[in-house]
Amino acid sequence: MARKFFGTDGIRGRTNAGVMTAATAMKVGQAAGTYFQRGDHRHRVVIGKDTRLSGYMMESAMVAGFTSVGMDVVLLGPMPTPAVAMLTRSMRADLGVMISASHNPYEDNGIKLFGPDGFKLSDEAELSIEALLGQEMELADATQVGRARRIEDARGRYIHAVKASLPDNVRLDGLRIVIDCANGAAYHVTPSALWELGAEVIAMGVEPNGKNINLNVGSTHLDAIKDKVRETRADIGIALDGDADRLIVVDEKSQTVDGDQIMALIGTQLAARGELRGGGVVATVMSNLGLERYLGAQGLTLERTAVGDRHVLERMRSGGFNVGGEQSGHMILTDHATTGDGTVAALQVLAALVSSGKPASELLHLFDPVPQLLKNVRFAGGKPLEVDSVRQVIAEAEAQLAGRGRLVIRPSGTEPVIRVMAEGDDAAEVEAVVDTICNAVRKAV
Repeated sequence: MARKFFGTDGIRGRTNAGVMTAATAMKVGQAAGTYFQRGDHRHRVVIGKDTRLSGYMMESAMVAGFTSVGMDVVLLGPMPTPAVAMLTRSMRADLGVMISASHNPYEDNGIKLFGPDGFKLSDEAELSIEALLGQEMELADATQVGRARRIEDARGRYIHAVKASLPDNVRLDGLRIVIDCANGAAYHVTPSALWELGAEVIAMGVEPNGKNINLNVGSTHLDAIKDKVRETRADIGIALDGDADRLIVVDEKSQTVDGDQIMALIGTQLAARGELRGGGVVATVMSNLGLERYLGAQGLTLERTAVGDRHVLERMRSGGFNVGGEQSGHMILTDHATTGDGTVAALQVLAALVSSGKPASELLHLFDPVPQLLKNVRFAGGKPLEVDSVRQVIAEAEAQLAGRGRLVIRPSGTEPVIRVMAEGDDAAEVEAVVDTICNAVRKAV
């Protein structure tokens, strides 16, 4: 069945255009509510959102949808995506909903769904809900319409949970931390958790107005936090994205520490304590070859998946791994969370900083990334990667890099773009390989 609504991470798009309308949100509430009403108990859904303007509209529409098919609704207000996943499970809800477009600008919005176990829905569940979206929903009898209520202790529950991810004896006293919450969902909870653990907290990106989420702040716009780390002489900077499931770190020298370095640190720290499961770390094909080599030197493996945190999590669950993530900053630590959690990952980094006594610039740069280059080629139609001339150029490039680098070529899942990535020890060679393939694709289209 072709997907009309669900993409690689729920439903996402520009507000009031395409699939991202109030009418669609209400329909999704009805369809998901119908799908998850199993058993004879009173059914419940928890709904969280980030801080973008359209969240009010989408939240109200989803409440209407769920209650119209007889499901009760618990509203969390602005909360990180991992908090919604955690509360779905801890409150024994039938499903959870996060209304967010993650790191996208405020004009976009999205809907992420979690099952009762706190994990994102399987492909099968999403396809079943897709099928229901094309049908007329059976509404609840007037006597069975659902109720909606807002709980006031959601923030406290999540703060308690993330603090519990650290041993009782770990404190952050003496650390000066800049935290950038991207004017998003974690604007209150993450600074509070860090402060309660003893840190000196310098918060930025904590004044959401509905339109400034991810606007020149957060994990995808690091200039502001780098300036603040320099200005305040902080020990470290923590940058989250709009829904706080992604983490990028800035060291005390204002150098960027991406997800690959963070996975290297957390993975080797757990391995040293005998707590790493699966014998290594799970990451995507985009993670740097330097990470793979570093882990190999430590006797650990790097398992690679397709791009997307859901693919990482699927492999983690099937292989029994407890550390995984993406170079872009999604960190999945299944000992503590069922989805990417930027705050939990940040706390593991901070705990290592405290115990090591080293500056962040030394602790968090465990390997030298090999030169890596990614370029995009836009096309109007067709399947350029199936053209013989393109295939030949790609085969020649793979042979050229064999044993000394990697080549990853894939169509985008969200736009008509071919992504061409190469990496290797010779930066000039990497650039030449990428340019040759991009030119071949352009000629083919």
